[in-house]
Amino acid sequence: MLPSPVNTPFTFWYLTVLLATTALRHVLGETLSARLLELASTDAHNLWHRPVMSLISSALWLGDDGWIIYVIIFTFAVAPLERRIGAGWTCAVFASGHVLATLATELPVMWAIAEGFLPGADGRWLDIGVSYGFFATAGALVPVLARRFRVWAVPALEAGIVVIYLIDAPGTLGGNVTFAGHLIAAHIGMLGWWRWLRRRGVTATLPRPAGPGDRTRPLAGSAAR
Repeated sequence: MLPSPVNTPFTFWYLTVLLATTALRHVLGETLSARLLELASTDAHNLWHRPVMSLISSALWLGDDGWIIYVIIFTFAVAPLERRIGAGWTCAVFASGHVLATLATELPVMWAIAEGFLPGADGRWLDIGVSYGFFATAGALVPVLARRFRVWAVPALEAGIVVIYLIDAPGTLGGNVTFAGHLIAAHIGMLGWWRWLRRRGVTATLPRPAGPGDRTRPLAGSAAR
């Protein structure tokens, strides 16, 4: 169940990096760590001046939530996907959600600021974390589930996104942008990767059928690795 450097290297080492950066924030103190987070943020200002650096660095830091929460969600959402499609493709799914959902939500903010519909200060709100990438992998995990679980997984995933929005500053620019980003990322994983997962032969493989005919059948997708 737990991520390991052998079976799920992407999940394991990504969590290790997030633990290291979280520890670094406590070592550096509030003032310096706040400055680092400002530089890493994928807000409109940073995306305009240093897009590549901010897209990469923003995914290396966590917000104020407890680190143990991310261990749990990575264990139950990212690691099961990685066991079926490998570390490289899991990284691709994660990155697609992180990058595309960020651009889909922040580019309209950049346009609104440029046209004067929003004040310039709205281009510097703190936008860091791994939630877009996580929701993309969680969305991609939906096709992997057996059909009897999908009917519950989709509304549960979207309800979770709504609950996060209601808890995390609803009605504010940051809350609205994050809410839209979560929805976009989840559907990138769920719909954007569905055909690829089906061609890979890993759809409806979680939990793996335990019938007599499956005992000698290789795990779906194992030959492709």
